[in-house]
Amino acid sequence: MSILVIADHNNQVLNGATLNVVAAAQKIGGDITVLVAGSGAQAVADAAAKVAGVSKVLLADNAAYANQLAENVAGLVADLAKGYKYVLAASTTTGKNILPRVAALLDVSMITDIISVESANTFKRPIYAGNAIATVQSDEAIIVGTVRGTAFDPVAAEGGSAAVEAVSEAKDAGISNFVSEEIVKLDRPELTAARIVVSGGRGVGSGENYHKVLDPLADKLGAAQGASRAAVDAGFVPNDFQVGQTGKIVAPDLYVAVGISGAIQHLAGMKDSKVIVAINKDEEAPINSVADYWLVGDLNTVVPELVSKL
Repeated sequence: MSILVIADHNNQVLNGATLNVVAAAQKIGGDITVLVAGSGAQAVADAAAKVAGVSKVLLADNAAYANQLAENVAGLVADLAKGYKYVLAASTTTGKNILPRVAALLDVSMITDIISVESANTFKRPIYAGNAIATVQSDEAIIVGTVRGTAFDPVAAEGGSAAVEAVSEAKDAGISNFVSEEIVKLDRPELTAARIVVSGGRGVGSGENYHKVLDPLADKLGAAQGASRAAVDAGFVPNDFQVGQTGKIVAPDLYVAVGISGAIQHLAGMKDSKVIVAINKDEEAPINSVADYWLVGDLNTVVPELVSKL
């Protein structure tokens, strides 16, 4: 069986989520090919070639893929996919943008958020915000699916020696154009890859107070920072911080939830964390039901005191 994995990258660095997708591909079994579609992305292809378990790397280096416009990349993937049994990508913004289009072009259904490989054509995925797990069997000629990275341990980034082959074909659909992007650059770890995450909710009160209270704690712990949808909607922090069903799915070793009530949408994005600590003045807050440790108190007093003890 042959598997095509779509690399998630920024033309310079291979996103760690791709390593989780390769791990899922190994559970299926077969030859694994990684497609790097970008512009000036040779470094990404070289990194992908070193990933353990990868048999071959395809590099589609063309200006049409510079910003990985879904319409352009989907056309390329759909053409290449006809030589594979599986097409997989990470359940990131990029993967979830491209693969539905690929499935439509191939006229097949797709499986989203794969969290377990049961057999060659049977997978598990969460539904109802993770409150139920569906077992899905696909009889499609080409199985297309996104993989939830937090459900699979990443393969080693080193140890492989795959060959890199150039793909000369360029697909410019001509129906979309890249206009601009605003990137929030942080000195802290990337949210979905961090071992420790400190998140704030509506209870922190304001964007100013979010940073005043939570920045020192995140600095002490070397943690990434996140937020509930309520905090993002209120303008406390940018969208990139959002953890939840409509945000980023995280499963760190330690998740500290401050001033977060714990709506289902948020719990779906972090309840797989190994240890969850909740700090909230509401002792009936739903998040306490999934927390390993929870403290009822005023976050403006409790968090600074915690920082002083670290």
